[in-house]
Amino acid sequence: MSYYRPIVQTDPAARPEGAQRLAGGWTWFDRLERIERGGDRSLVAPEAVPPAILARLTAPRAAIAGVTVDRPRLMGIVNVTPDSFSDGGRFLAPDAAVAQARALVESGAAILDVGGESTRPGSGVVPAGEEIARTAPVIRALAACGIAAPLSIDTRKADVAREALTCGAGIVNDVAALSYDPEMISLLAGTGAALCLMHAQGDPATMQDAPCYDDVLLDVYDFLAERVARAEAAGIARARIVVDPGIGFGKTVAHNLALLRGLALFHGLGCVVLLGASRKRFIGTLGGGAADADADRRLPGTIAVTLAAIAQGVQLHRVHDIVELAQAVRLWRATTLGDET
Repeated sequence: MSYYRPIVQTDPAARPEGAQRLAGGWTWFDRLERIERGGDRSLVAPEAVPPAILARLTAPRAAIAGVTVDRPRLMGIVNVTPDSFSDGGRFLAPDAAVAQARALVESGAAILDVGGESTRPGSGVVPAGEEIARTAPVIRALAACGIAAPLSIDTRKADVAREALTCGAGIVNDVAALSYDPEMISLLAGTGAALCLMHAQGDPATMQDAPCYDDVLLDVYDFLAERVARAEAAGIARARIVVDPGIGFGKTVAHNLALLRGLALFHGLGCVVLLGASRKRFIGTLGGGAADADADRRLPGTIAVTLAAIAQGVQLHRVHDIVELAQAVRLWRATTLGDET
């Protein structure tokens, strides 16, 4: 099997005749890297790519829960938890979570992701009832006030997702990619909700215990391809599926970097791509200084990684610091694409 990674370009003035627009977005390509397992790599023209794969690479992506993705979009994180790695406990009270959510939307978040179970390395399972008690009041209050952003529930449990959808959520962000709760796939097949499938090796309690891959980029791609196919077979349209390579979930620093360098490969799944790298440990490890031990000091690294991903056409970015990231994205678009809107 061959894999095809577009060599993504961003300069509108340099785009030659016949270049392909990537996923209907703001980037383009006129060459691809053909990758074989075992290490063989070569550059090929779009005409050498199987038509079905080229069609998935170039087809414009459908809106996710009403949010168009013809430009980079930010997903604001609302952790209703006492132990999340970066902001655990700050927004545990429903009033605090609602206030934070409103502030994120006012600052530029296009989607809000509400979670009641920490999935940081080493964390344990939160009972579904407790997770519902944390998240449902927040989602219900946000939906009732007519907040101008669709709501996502960050959970791997069908009971939590069901309650969140009842309260007004329109997206389920499943960090287990339908592998934790067998009822999740049938629940989502019976709704019109969007679904995010994230790759993780192992569960949060053990995922950083010596993670290992044959080829991390291709292994994660194959995992997500199989998960997308399974969801599609159950009646969940590919157009409402988002894929996430799962930075930091069962990966070493080297694994994370390999995925970040190869992000454009995931457009071949024909889905919107989401990146969740905000404040992750590898940013502190590589950035050094105070950021190594303090997640709050990882904003510059988060901006750097986010802009690098945007340059590869990644549409959604799950971040903590909306004000700063929104400013960075606006300036990147203005200076790189000439788009000042």
